[in-house]
Amino acid sequence: MHADAIAQIDTSHWLTPAACAVPDLHAVASTPALHADYPLASAIVLGVPQYDCAQLRQRMQHSPQPEAFKSTLMQEWSRVWSDGPGVLALQALYADTAVVDAASAVFQQLIEAERLTGAKADHFAKPGANDRVWNALEKLCVCAPEVFAAYYGNPLLALVCQAWLGPAYQMTSQLNSVNPGGAAQMAHRDYHLGFLTAAQAARYPAPVHRLSPYLTLQGAVAHVDMPVESGPTLYLPHSHKYLPGYLVAGQPEFQAYFDAHHVQLPLQKGDAVFFNPALMHAAGHNRSADVRRMANLLQVSSAFGRAMESVDRLRMSQALYPALLQRAGRSSGEQLASAVAACAEGYAFPTNLDRDPPLGGLAPESQQALLLRALAEAWPALQLNQALQQQANKKLTH
Repeated sequence: MHADAIAQIDTSHWLTPAACAVPDLHAVASTPALHADYPLASAIVLGVPQYDCAQLRQRMQHSPQPEAFKSTLMQEWSRVWSDGPGVLALQALYADTAVVDAASAVFQQLIEAERLTGAKADHFAKPGANDRVWNALEKLCVCAPEVFAAYYGNPLLALVCQAWLGPAYQMTSQLNSVNPGGAAQMAHRDYHLGFLTAAQAARYPAPVHRLSPYLTLQGAVAHVDMPVESGPTLYLPHSHKYLPGYLVAGQPEFQAYFDAHHVQLPLQKGDAVFFNPALMHAAGHNRSADVRRMANLLQVSSAFGRAMESVDRLRMSQALYPALLQRAGRSSGEQLASAVAACAEGYAFPTNLDRDPPLGGLAPESQQALLLRALAEAWPALQLNQALQQQANKKLTH
């Protein structure tokens, strides 16, 4: 094989931060959104399709073929997230905002309770800038199951999730309340690859960069009215179609482009937005004097991001470590790391972010990283076993 052919293969299957260029982002981000492409939308606002949920519910109720209408609607939403602007807004997803208020009251109780216990509010914002309730889904369900049933018993919300992920999706949520003065975030992408540094993301081949957005749907339900001055999320429509976009977070020229071209939509209580997690976005600056911008951040995951067999990797790691210690003097670091990769969990998530916050990055230490650190420092087996058990305990929700 010629060298130029090898270079071509590398370029098509591997991405590097050095190859990222703002003009390439602009080429996709400047794409217009036409109402004709999204006929079920009530309007296109700042390039974002908006859907009137009251109209959608009425059409479902009176359609001679409601399932066919639902299928058409889901296909349109899927096109928005894949080939279109990447973000859509749902007006009055909750027709009865009393349901939202009831959930807000529980969330506020959780915020106050966690303040008293000294729980950290948010690992991605300065202390006092906001209040975050991690795993708000489970906490709401356990604390107020009746409220949970009313809040998540929303067929249109379920339809949104199915449109991107199919019927076996996994719901999670984090409540975020941004106080007046809360600063804006830097432009970024979200989970999965969005939680890696550029250097870490660059270790994954291009097909993984294409796949990652299809594993998650990001959403936010407005729990209060959110005028623009309160800092609702900033979006760069179509930016999810820029393949190496996971590698540009923090690059000044890309942040400058985002600052110059983003859009921002005000929301009313009960409205929601849903977007492709690869869309460049950032929470806005809360410049209001008295609006506590409360949103329930929905992170909905594909059912297929899991292995076929149940494997006790804690048990395996504890059993393997003494053998690794014995081989340390006669095996290369690469050989040891390969054995660890087959044994231990290489991904830090899912975890309990109340107990297991990211330290020095966007993710906590993985089981693999802990095992490799123990090998490098020649820990005795008992020390490693205790550290593995402590790490496992941090992931428990109760």
